[in-house]
Amino acid sequence: MEGFDLTAIMLVTSLLVPIIGAFMAATPYLMRRGEVFAVTVPTSEQNDPYVKALKRRYAVVVGAATAAFTLAGFACAAAGNVDGVMGVLIVGSLGLTAGGYGLMLVYRAKMTAYKNEHGWEADAQESVAVVGEQPVPHAVSVKWNLLYLPVMLITFAVGAIGYAHMPDQIPMHMDFDGTVNRYAEKTPIILWMPVLIQAFMGLCFAFSHWTIAHSKKWAEPGAPATSALAYGLFARAQSIYLVVGGLVIAVAMIAMPLSFMNLINLGQAGVLVMIAALVLCIGGMAVSVVYGQAGSRVFKRMQTSDRLLVDDDRYWKFGVFYFNPDDASLFLPERFGVGWTLNFARPAVWAIVVGGLVLTVAFVVAVMVLF
Repeated sequence: MEGFDLTAIMLVTSLLVPIIGAFMAATPYLMRRGEVFAVTVPTSEQNDPYVKALKRRYAVVVGAATAAFTLAGFACAAAGNVDGVMGVLIVGSLGLTAGGYGLMLVYRAKMTAYKNEHGWEADAQESVAVVGEQPVPHAVSVKWNLLYLPVMLITFAVGAIGYAHMPDQIPMHMDFDGTVNRYAEKTPIILWMPVLIQAFMGLCFAFSHWTIAHSKKWAEPGAPATSALAYGLFARAQSIYLVVGGLVIAVAMIAMPLSFMNLINLGQAGVLVMIAALVLCIGGMAVSVVYGQAGSRVFKRMQTSDRLLVDDDRYWKFGVFYFNPDDASLFLPERFGVGWTLNFARPAVWAIVVGGLVLTVAFVVAVMVLF
C-alpha cells in the first residue's frame, strides 16, 4: 500500500471518534422539550437553572473525553502508528458511547429525584389527535429504496466486463501496512461479492426506512398541530437521509470490482468506502442538529406549559428501552438519542430482532463460505 493510502485511511479513521463524541455530547440538547435525560418534565422547565446545569456538565464531560481521544488518534496518525489509531478508534468509540450512556443514567437519577422533589406529576394522561385540512409531512416512500437495484446492476456489470483482466488470485484483505493476507480464487462467483454486500446493506437501510414510515407518531399535548408538523418534517428528512446515505455507500462499493481488476488497489478502495461512511455519519449528525429528536428543534418557540400533560417514564426501562404491553406500536421515537426504537413488550418486535440476527449471521456465513 502506498504511503498516501495508509495516511488517508488513518486520518479518516481518526475522524470517526470526534464525530461520535460530538453527537453524544450534543444529545441532551437535541431531545424533545418535555424530556431531560430520559425523564418527562413540564416543557417550561427546560430553562430551569438546575436542568441547564446538568446538560452543560454532561456536554463538558463527554466533550473533554472526546477531545482527549481525538488528540490521541491524530497523534497516532501523525506518527504512522496504525495499531494506535485502531486502538483509539475501538476504545474511544466504545468508551464514549458506553460512558455517555452511563453518565446519562447518573443524570437521569438526579433528574428523577429533582422531579419528585418538585412534585411534577401528570394530572391526566392526555392524548392528542391532529385534525386539519393541510396534510402533515411524512417519510418519503419506501419505494425509493429500489434505486439500489440499478447500482447493484452497475456493480455487477463493472465486474463482469473486467473479469477477463482479473488475476487468478484476487487480493481480498490486507493489513494497514499493505501486506495482503487473504486471497480468493478467480471464479465467476467473485462477481457477486460486492453485490451481496450491497444487497444486505440495502435491506438494512430499507428496513430502517420502513420503521420510520410505520412508527408511532409524536405529537405534544400542549402543541399538537405544530409538534405533529415538526415530527413529520423530521421523519421526512431522516427518510431522505437514509435513502441518499445508503446509496452513497452502495456506489462506493463499486470500488471493489475495480480493485479486483487492479485498476485501484485495496487501500484506495478502502479509503473510498471509509469516506462514504464518514459522509454518512456527518450527514446523520447534520440532520440531527437541524431537526432535533422528533423535530424538537424545528419549532423552538412552540408554547410551553408548567403542567405535566403526559408521563410515561415507567415504560422506559433504564431510560432507553420501551416496554409497554398496552401500546400496540412496534416502533416509536427514542427517549435518549436521535431516531427510533422498539416496543420490547410486543412479541412481533422480538420476532424482528431474532429475524434480523439470523439474517445477519446468514450473511456473514455466506461471505465466509463463498468468498
